[in-house]
Formats: sequence, C-alpha cells, structure tokens
Amino acid sequence: MTKKIFKSTVLASAAVLILGVAFVMGILYQYFGKQLNSELEKEARYLAYGVEQQGQEYLEQIKYGDSRITYIDENGNVLYDNTADENKMENHKNREEFQEALSKGKGEAVRMSDTLSEKTVYSAIRLSDNSVLRVSSTQYSVFALILQLVQPVLCIIFVMLIIAGVIASKVASKIVEPINELDLEKPGENEIYEEVAPLLGKINRQNRQIQKQLEEARRNQEEFSIITENMQEGLLVIDPYTMILSGNSSAWRIFQVNEPGIGQSVYSLDRDEDFRKVIEHVLEGKHGNALLRLDNEFVQLIANPVTRDGKIVGAVLLLMNETEKIQRENLRREFSANVSHELKTPLTSISGFAEIIQDGFVKEEDVKKFAGRIYREAQRLIQLVEDTIKISQLDEGENPYEWENVDIYSVARNVCGNLKEIAQKKNVHLYIDGERLICRTVRPIFEEILYNLCDNGIKYNKDNGTVTIHLKDIGNAIQISVEDNGIGIPREDRNRVFERFYRVDKSHSKEIGGTGLGLSIVKHGVAFLGGTLELTSEVDSGTEITVTLPKQA
Repeated sequence: MTKKIFKSTVLASAAVLILGVAFVMGILYQYFGKQLNSELEKEARYLAYGVEQQGQEYLEQIKYGDSRITYIDENGNVLYDNTADENKMENHKNREEFQEALSKGKGEAVRMSDTLSEKTVYSAIRLSDNSVLRVSSTQYSVFALILQLVQPVLCIIFVMLIIAGVIASKVASKIVEPINELDLEKPGENEIYEEVAPLLGKINRQNRQIQKQLEEARRNQEEFSIITENMQEGLLVIDPYTMILSGNSSAWRIFQVNEPGIGQSVYSLDRDEDFRKVIEHVLEGKHGNALLRLDNEFVQLIANPVTRDGKIVGAVLLLMNETEKIQRENLRREFSANVSHELKTPLTSISGFAEIIQDGFVKEEDVKKFAGRIYREAQRLIQLVEDTIKISQLDEGENPYEWENVDIYSVARNVCGNLKEIAQKKNVHLYIDGERLICRTVRPIFEEILYNLCDNGIKYNKDNGTVTIHLKDIGNAIQISVEDNGIGIPREDRNRVFERFYRVDKSHSKEIGGTGLGLSIVKHGVAFLGGTLELTSEVDSGTEITVTLPKQA
C-alpha cells in the first residue's frame, strides 16, 4: 500500500508539474507576444512621426535595432527597407498588414517561417500621404522555445521529481502508519480515517462471525475428541491416498505406536496382507472386515468407505480388540473338553467296576474293594461338580453368604487343621507366621481360597517339605501369603496355572489327584472379594502366592 501511494503521489506530482510548466510557458508566451505587438506599434508610431516630419531621410539617419523597418507607398512599392535592397523586393500591395493599415490606419499580421521554429510579427501605420510604415520583429514559436529550454526544464523536472519523491515517501508512510498500527482483533476501538471506518466495521462483523464459527468448530472438535478418546475401540480416518487424517489413542495403542501417525500412510501401521486387502477394498467403495493378529492380540478390523458427491473421499476404520473374547471362546472350548475328559474318567471307572460286579466276575471277598473304588470315583465326580458350580457362582457374582468381620488367623488355623492328615501323608509340615488380623470378608469364600492354596502347596511339595501361611497388616489391607519349598512352577506355565483344569505336569495328575480347578477357584474368589493375586516361583525352590484383601469390603 505504501508503494502504491508513493507511486500515485509521484505520478500525480509529475503530471501536475508538467502541466504547470506547459501552462506557465503558454501564459508567458502569450504575454510576451502581446508585449511585442505593443512595442512594435509604439515603435512604428514613433518612426511614422519622424517620417511625417523629415521624410524618408529620417529613416536613413536612425540607428537600426533588432526590428526590420519597411517604408511602402500607397501602391505597395517598397521605398525603403533597412535589411534588404528595396529595388529587388516584390510589391507589398497584397500583404495583410498593408491592406489593414490603408483601410483602418493601422494593421497587424503574423506569419510563420517555413521551419515553424520562428514567426514574424508585423505592425503597420498609415501616414498622411497614404504611404505605410511597417515595423516587424521575429519571435520564437512555442515549439522552438521548448526545444531551447529542454535541458533546464528537464533538470528542473528531475529535481522537482526527487523532491516530490521524498515528500511522497514521507506522506505515504505517514498515511499508512495508522493503518499498519490497526488492532484488527478489536477493529471497533481504532480511531482512524473516516474513509476506513466502513472497512473496520465490516472487519469487526467478520471477526465476530469467524470467532463464532471457530468457537463452534472448537466445541465440535472437543466433543469429537472426548468421544473418540474415551472409546475402547480404535478409530482411524484415512484419505483416498491411504494417508491418516485422524486417529484416537486406542488406535495407536492397538498398533503399539508411541506417537500419532497423522499424515503417514496407514500401511505404516501394519503391512499384513489381510490388512492391505481391506484397505484396498474400502477405497474401492466396498465394505471390508478382517480379523488381524497383532503380536499376541486379535483385532477385528471394520472398514467403511466415505463418499461425497458420488466419489470416494476416504474411509473410516474401526478396530476392536477381540483378544479377550477369543481367549474366552478358546477357554470355553477347552473347558468343555476338560470337563468332558474329567467327567469321563471317573464315570468310565464307575461303569467298568459296576459292570464287572454285575457280570459276576468279582469274588465275594473283592466286592467291598470294588465298591470302595466306585465310591472314591463317585466322590471325585461330586467334587468336580461342586468345584465347577463354585466357579460358575463366582463368575456370575452370586453370593449366598453374608459379609462379616473374620479373624484371619483363626481361619488359617482351621484350614491347617483340616489339611493336617493330608500333610502328614505327604510328610509336609504346616506353619502359620503372623498376628491376629480382622478383615471384613465372606468367610466361606476366603476359607475356600486359603484351603486351595495350602492344598496345592502340599500336593506339589517334596518329602519333608514345608507350607507356611504369612499374615501381614499393610494399613488398609492385609496380605496372606502361602509359601512352600516344593517343586516350583516353570516360567512358561506361570501365566496359565489359574486357568480351569490346567495342570503343569499332566503325566502325574492322576497320582496327585484333585480336579484341576483349585487355583481357578482362588483366582475367581479373590476377584469377588475385591483383592489382588500375585505369584512368584522358582523351579525346585518353591512357590509363593500372595493374596491382598481390603480390610473393608
């Protein structure tokens, strides 16, 4: 804007300057022309008076100046000329100034030279004898004057343009300075030129409108971010060139990306063939879905195209972690298989022994022995069903018991008493380490937890081994640790020992006994009571399982 004002000012100044010079020169030219006519007339009258008094001799006596003097008789013949031979001059009868002087007493005329650079001004006076005295002088034309004054005029114009440029620069800066200092955030508070007021008013209205739109866009963005960031499902939006436009934290977490990949190709997240096929199909306008395997997790990918005016402008990808669902499905199938297997074994034994007895192949003295084996298998079957029912109740959150304040030390003594006979058979010693603690819990469930932990510690122990119950107060919670110095659990099995029917050593499971549901009951029971479970173990050194329960339910 400053440059534009500067150029406009300089151009306007130059135009005014040139027009002014031309106007002044025209005025001066006209003025000096009239002045020349007046002087020639005066000179002619003066000379006419002398001729009237002394005759032609008067003209021959005077000193010549710049003017040309011509004396003409009434017939147009030249009698005298101070610059040329009168005998050689043509008749002047038809000259304009001569005829006007004869008719009016005086006459004037102007004739241009052949080059148009000069003009001759004539002033004629009629004498008493009808002769005419003419005085003429040469004057430069406007064009000739301009040519003679080109250099000084250009110098003057150049100097004036420099002065105009300096002044224009300062004036432009002064004009633009208030505009540059405008506070466009608050245009209504600016006091400036009246001509700018409508523009500032329009800017103020537009600012309010833009601010309103920005606020609405920001609110929509915040709402969108709140919704997407609180989604457990991953959400990605891509353009038709596979570039990621948007994504939530769940998506980055699923793909194990530390920083958002906005602006990168979606293929940088996963180069699996199934993933690429889904992206290709969805950008062709087709709905797509696939189950992806990302490390140890299963992710369901659902892709839908985004269209605008009938064209594919991108796609929305929804990612759902189905790992737990698939694991549960696998556990359910495994549980069904294990239950079938666990039920089949005792039922097969019962059926076989009963069939032998029924067919009479058993001696009288062996009937009691076979009946005992049938009874043990039946008890094993009943125990299996009871444990399964317990886990189902804990899974469904059923609690037929009441919450009460329980003496943990007392429960530990009762559990040790119940397991004393089993421990003696395995030559394992039971110990309790700690003080008397009170906890609000469900006594039967807690007893079941502690019983299964100690029972496992006895079963998987060594000869002359130990099982110790540690009781500890840690403020708002208590810790119950069951530690043994038995065979330990291999590292690869530690994450699975709490699964239903899972056994570390399946080859000796029949010798050890049990249903394979003990630690699963422990896990579900602790979760029901609002506690946490921690396992540490070393092969051939022993295992310690720690249960932490809140004092208040």
